[in-house]
Amino acid sequence: MMRLHCLGINHTTATVELRERLSFSEEQLRASLARIGCGEGIGAIAELVIVSTCNRTELYAASPRPIKDELKAFLADAQNIPVEEFEAHLYHKTGEDVARHLMDVAAGLDSLVLGEPQILGQVTRALELARGQSTAGNVLNRLFQAAIHAGKRARTETNISRNAASISSLAASLSERVVPHLNEAQIAILGAGEMAELAVEALRKRGAKHILVVNRTLEHAHELAQRWDAQTTTFENIGAALASADIVISSTGAPHTIVTKTMVEQAMQARPQRPLVLIDIAVPRDIDPDTAEVPRVSLYDIDNLNSHLERSLSEREAEVPRVKAILEEELAQFAEYMKSLKMIPLIADMRQNAEAIRKAELEKTFSRLPDLTETERERIDAMTQALVKKLFQEPTQRLRIEADCPHAPEYATVARTLFGLNKGDGICGFSGAPCALPAATATN
Repeated sequence: MMRLHCLGINHTTATVELRERLSFSEEQLRASLARIGCGEGIGAIAELVIVSTCNRTELYAASPRPIKDELKAFLADAQNIPVEEFEAHLYHKTGEDVARHLMDVAAGLDSLVLGEPQILGQVTRALELARGQSTAGNVLNRLFQAAIHAGKRARTETNISRNAASISSLAASLSERVVPHLNEAQIAILGAGEMAELAVEALRKRGAKHILVVNRTLEHAHELAQRWDAQTTTFENIGAALASADIVISSTGAPHTIVTKTMVEQAMQARPQRPLVLIDIAVPRDIDPDTAEVPRVSLYDIDNLNSHLERSLSEREAEVPRVKAILEEELAQFAEYMKSLKMIPLIADMRQNAEAIRKAELEKTFSRLPDLTETERERIDAMTQALVKKLFQEPTQRLRIEADCPHAPEYATVARTLFGLNKGDGICGFSGAPCALPAATATN
């Protein structure tokens, strides 16, 4: 019987430095999964999907036996990091806890920002990559499809993701509200760190097209600009950037203000009738608070946005019970599937045995009726297939239903005896025990 496993770290168990060391690029994911797909160093890992984002690295596996040590060794080998350096930060889940955890992840309940939408696409991509390397078998395919479906339901049937819930996304949302036709607006981003990238991503999703990244060094600015098709310049040209921009979002790591009131006044002299929106999401602040006194300039800082953020997070938190109810429904359906797997070897043996009997009898019939046409043979073959299918429909359905009851091993033993599947070594394929009828059953 296949058992689910999850081994991983996330933002609650490990520092960003450790998460970075254990994260996988897509190229690394393909290479690591390919080792499992081709059987190299596979151990007892029958199926594997890797979810790797900036906030988590998780190995989801299916195996007939415990594989915690194998998963730790796999992660250490893939990232060339000794197990001792990350072992204390790992969590390990098995069975139904794995399914519940992945559904929480897909729905955004386990994210750094509650309900964040990106994780659902990342979970979907993880499954696609595993499929591409043939490491997602029946069990993990079903698990991830269930989690993805649960995540989609959470986002369409509740408001868990509908209000901006990060400072960067709030800055982008604010830009969209205060500046008409965001797709035509000139936007300057001061800084090229994570907050800046998140802001650019959020702006692009809202239709922004004209983005200029201003940074101390061009190298980091180029990295961000290439990912999001933006222009670049350095801090020496902040004055020109202010003069041409409709929106400025600042998120540098500078220890002091880099945009002064004088700089803004000079920029506005060249555009007296054109308003300027300044959004400062840096800590400490990048933009002098006195710039708000300049005519036609609107300034929003981290305190303004934090009040909106607290309200958005509160609204999302109110949706958590509804999301959890959805996840419980999806989890129950997946649990039923997992229960049915316990009887699959028996059902497969029953069908294989029946098919062998069907074919043998069919050959005898054809040998006695040599004048049958090919069409007639095909019709008889189809009829016998349909007959076997109908005869086994009720028994196999009943076996699946009883898969998780306390007497499941007895049901399996009786079924193997009744269908003549005990010939040979006399060992029951379901339980591994000798296939003798239980005393209570034999007397009935």
